[in-house]
Amino acid sequence: MKTLRDVAIGQTTKVVKLHGEGAVKRRIMDMGLTKGTEVFVRKVAPLGDPIELKVRGYELSIRKADAELIEVE
Repeated sequence: MKTLRDVAIGQTTKVVKLHGEGAVKRRIMDMGLTKGTEVFVRKVAPLGDPIELKVRGYELSIRKADAELIEVE
């Protein structure tokens, strides 16, 4: 299983599945990260947290713990 955390800087990928339960999963979906959405990885902070993404035309920063819950192709 490849997660969003494993995607290299400058690559585009597609969300396959969201893992997690309840409020965590809902928060990820509210940020626009839903099944089938294309995600471009813009930057990763020096210590790997947070990760800056481009999703649906806007920039989004998420924690690596949240990125590990997002399965990509």
